[in-house]
Amino acid sequence: MAREFGPGGGKASSPGAASPEAPEEQAGTPEPKATPTTIPSSGTGVFTRAKGQGSGKGGGEQLLRYQVEVENGIGITPGDAASEVDDILGHERGWTAEGKWKFRRTPGDEFDFIVRVATPETADSICGEYGLDTGGEVNCRVGKSVVVNLKRWLLATETYKDDIPAYRALIINHEVGHFLGYGHVGCPGKGKPAPAMMQQIKGLEGCAPNVWPFDVRGRPITGPERP
Repeated sequence: MAREFGPGGGKASSPGAASPEAPEEQAGTPEPKATPTTIPSSGTGVFTRAKGQGSGKGGGEQLLRYQVEVENGIGITPGDAASEVDDILGHERGWTAEGKWKFRRTPGDEFDFIVRVATPETADSICGEYGLDTGGEVNCRVGKSVVVNLKRWLLATETYKDDIPAYRALIINHEVGHFLGYGHVGCPGKGKPAPAMMQQIKGLEGCAPNVWPFDVRGRPITGPERP
């Protein structure tokens, strides 16, 4: 299904409520990253939604339905993107480890949030409608939309350039975390895992790279609150 882009409603303090979140990474301060190959800076602004319905991920009581869409003509199929998002949201160290949530991808018109992979200019347009300046470089969560900048999806950052799937997990966990009501945090201590809700593109502050919100024992990975 092709759709024109446009943000949905929602609020940060609880799923589906309406209030913009700060972008995962502030524009203008990205760490060095790999040189782009051929990544379009702009696109059609029309998205195609992944077909099919994913199985429920997690055992929490609160079901959150999501969709995955990809901007047309960027060389990524909606099905491939949806498969990665499904795996990330269903990971044992993802948000389902908290025990509150259950995620299910749905093809219908009723959903709680939507993940969109978009060219830099399209991402800027969607995020900008909520007053966020993503500078053609970074991701955001606005209303019901988790907006993934195509640059970051394909190139990651310097820290994760050799493990791009890991950085994709960080993008999804961070921005979905905002949708769930979580704000930014800092490094909890030198050598400790960097929280998924940390703005890692600004630097790790002595923390070790990490993309998951929970550790292997199901304990939250967090740090001191940040703006």
